[in-house]
Amino acid sequence: MIGYRRSPGIRAMRILTACLCLGAGSAWAQADPAPLTIREDPALSQRLAAIAADLGLDGDFDVGEDGIEQISLAVIDMSGDTARIGGVNPDNFIYPASVYKMYVAAEVLRQVREGRYRLDSLLVVRAPNDVDRSREIGGDPRPLLQDGDTVTVWYLLDLMITRSDNSAANCLIDLATRPRIDSLMHAHGWRGSEVTRKFLSRRFEDPGYADVRGTETCARHAAEFLYRIATHTLVDPWVSMRMRVLLGGQLDDTKLATGLPPGAMFYHKTGWWSFWTHDVGIVDDGTTRYVMAVFLPVPEAAARPLFTELAKRVHGVMGRR
Repeated sequence: MIGYRRSPGIRAMRILTACLCLGAGSAWAQADPAPLTIREDPALSQRLAAIAADLGLDGDFDVGEDGIEQISLAVIDMSGDTARIGGVNPDNFIYPASVYKMYVAAEVLRQVREGRYRLDSLLVVRAPNDVDRSREIGGDPRPLLQDGDTVTVWYLLDLMITRSDNSAANCLIDLATRPRIDSLMHAHGWRGSEVTRKFLSRRFEDPGYADVRGTETCARHAAEFLYRIATHTLVDPWVSMRMRVLLGGQLDDTKLATGLPPGAMFYHKTGWWSFWTHDVGIVDDGTTRYVMAVFLPVPEAAARPLFTELAKRVHGVMGRR
């Protein structure tokens, strides 16, 4: 399979060492990006609130030992001259599950753009990063990553986003480094959406990260992130278009995608774990274009029919605007 092989050679080991050295040190200081011009749309928020209430998503949800949680929903309408945003609890920070892998991917691509390494640079997978014991998408034929595997940066990016592979995410978090991922987020004003954890047990975490808070994000940050991708302003057009390619290859079509028209393209990232089920993406059916970020504190089995109905209703609202 292209981009994948076992038994690393000396060259691959040297490339890995060089990449990790490049990832060390202080966080990258990004120049301030152009400010977003997105207008709050109370009327859209009212429509979304009505849909949420009708689907029983406007209340509190018991998420076990983490207490009580609420949904976080945001929609950005891109149909007019000025983008408009509406939502239900759009600023509510919530555990994002695998959705935050898209933040990791953006920083990796930014570093490729900067010349720190290439998409075809080789990395060696090392324990304890190789955490997956089953494929997140059962029909995907790519083998599980194992300690000692040699893979390309692009292979890891594709695996992390399209199959939501946790082992790939751990390797890329190490490569990009959490301080640099956070710097990218902070430069765009998305404070609170820092990447604090890898996808493994705290006892295997790196020094300084074993006792940090879990990663959180909110629908507004995720929606603005996707809006920048859609408008080619996430870092630069190259990074934005590469992100679109990755998100367009998402293999999990069991959530919002089930309620969208067959002809709609959905560039998205899903996430699910325990009490949480999420889907965020860019919808484009040729005439209607918008961003939708949905974070539900609802287990996946119960959440799937809610996603279907939510997508149908939101798309209907956006198509009439």
